[in-house]
Amino acid sequence: MQSNKEEEMVKGRLEEVDALRVDGKTLIITGRLFKAARLKEEWYEDVENPGPMIKALEDAKPKPDIFTFWQRLPEIAPKYNYFMEKESIAAVLIKSYDYWYNKQIDTNARRAIRKSEKNGVRVKVARFDDEFIKGMTCIFNEAPVRQGKPFWHYGKDFETVKRQFSRYLYREDLIGAYYNDELIGFIMLGHAGKYAELGQIISKIEHRDKSPNNALIAKAVEICDQKQISYLTYGFWKRGSWGEFPRRNGFEKIDLPRYYIPLTVKGKLILKLRLHHGIKGILPEKLLARLLDLRRKYYTWKYYEKAGQT
Repeated sequence: MQSNKEEEMVKGRLEEVDALRVDGKTLIITGRLFKAARLKEEWYEDVENPGPMIKALEDAKPKPDIFTFWQRLPEIAPKYNYFMEKESIAAVLIKSYDYWYNKQIDTNARRAIRKSEKNGVRVKVARFDDEFIKGMTCIFNEAPVRQGKPFWHYGKDFETVKRQFSRYLYREDLIGAYYNDELIGFIMLGHAGKYAELGQIISKIEHRDKSPNNALIAKAVEICDQKQISYLTYGFWKRGSWGEFPRRNGFEKIDLPRYYIPLTVKGKLILKLRLHHGIKGILPEKLLARLLDLRRKYYTWKYYEKAGQT
């Protein structure tokens, strides 16, 4: 299981085509059917004053079609008069570790945390040293497919992992899950000022029976409690079976205001036709679920069954 904000951008098949700095913040412009601009670090930065950003984007060449931004936790009440929709994220309010463990998670999650400890899994804050990076690389290269799609970290070598994951260490706690001194899972816990977020959570499929992800979440909540961080987020809210793990671990759906400002005639048309979410935004939910299931079966066949026949 993994959760990564950069991956969520890739998942939408967006391509970064340009970037500009406004008010000390980086805006990226992405898209194929239309060009949309947003804060590159929108999970970590706020748009306090949209005016200068809108003006800079209107003067940009090429001009994007839409500018979108949201309000971060805990500001859930809309503050602006732009076209707005709800963006749903998974988050848990941290009152205390004991409250989370006893009141917010379900019986299965508590049982998994105890099971992890009984099976010898030890969870601790880790250092980003060569041993940790080797462990990360091993986890990434365990399987080419995760969650029904090609895993985008698969095939990366030590130096690539070291370079890519060292960029944001200044704002992260590394949490490692160990079994017999082997790194079998980890979290990159990002501190976003108003909350902490699970920028990456992943563990070895081989050790799934030891519930390392549950133990990692428990440690992340413990750190939030110690640092008096009010919320822990788990990316965007997922329906169905994909969202079962965070729900069992106390995460709830929280709706945040997301704004869309058209900057071109094309942008106005895109919003009017409700095409700003791409094809996934216009497909019926049941059909989308069916397509995702077919995708999962295809990649399972492509990378496993087909490989076994050769």
